Amino acid sequence: MRFSIITPSLNSKSTIKDCIESVKNQTFKDIEHIIVDGKSTDGTLDIINKYAANKNCYKVIVICERDKGIYDALNKGIKISSGDIIGILHSDDFFAESFTLEKINKKFNENNCDGVYGNIEYVSVDNPNKTIRYWNADSYSLGKFKYGWHPPHTSLFLKRMVFEKYGLYRTDLTIASDYEAMLRYIHKYGIKLAYLPEVLVKMRLGGASNKSIKNLIITTIEDYKAWKLNGLKGGLQAVILKKLRKLPQFFK
Repeated sequence: MRFSIITPSLNSKSTIKDCIESVKNQTFKDIEHIIVDGKSTDGTLDIINKYAANKNCYKVIVICERDKGIYDALNKGIKISSGDIIGILHSDDFFAESFTLEKINKKFNENNCDGVYGNIEYVSVDNPNKTIRYWNADSYSLGKFKYGWHPPHTSLFLKRMVFEKYGLYRTDLTIASDYEAMLRYIHKYGIKLAYLPEVLVKMRLGGASNKSIKNLIITTIEDYKAWKLNGLKGGLQAVILKKLRKLPQFFK
């Protein structure tokens, strides 16, 4: 199987190299890395283009144009991708080890599933070797979304058919479109998941949903809206428990 790794970027000069190198150094080699850049002005594109121009490097595809936000950028990448499996790796993030995609590929083959997910670590912006939070995703069972569960989005790898059959990311949600998509794919339509109980991705702290109180409020509103958009009941309980479930991550 081929992996398509989609990376949205904008002015990520300080982190994009780590992201790209973590894909380049994977032992599993059938990869295309699609980087969707929103017209960076800080030198990010210079770094990206060096990798894209290196024909001895792995396959890098670059889209450089204005977009309507992260989810629009992700949709652009998915639409031009050719992989059997699609994963999202933000420009601040990197794979936990060089064997990550090889292990994920094995899990897909062993379980004949639609998606594979695992754990993530939140690391310091200045010191990626320092773990700040640990998200143990745990195994999934039907109905768990109602109790606040969901997989870490950046640890979720999906077969192409999931996007083709159940749709892309909504661009009318500004922060919680990833949650809405996972709710739709997993809870509403019941795709088959397999859990890989180890850290797949390391994320630098500072994601959009956690940047400010304002963003936390927007996220909470959009999480609840995601249930309404899909005609699902139990959204209020799920949103409250979703917040509470994350508290143990700070005490690992």
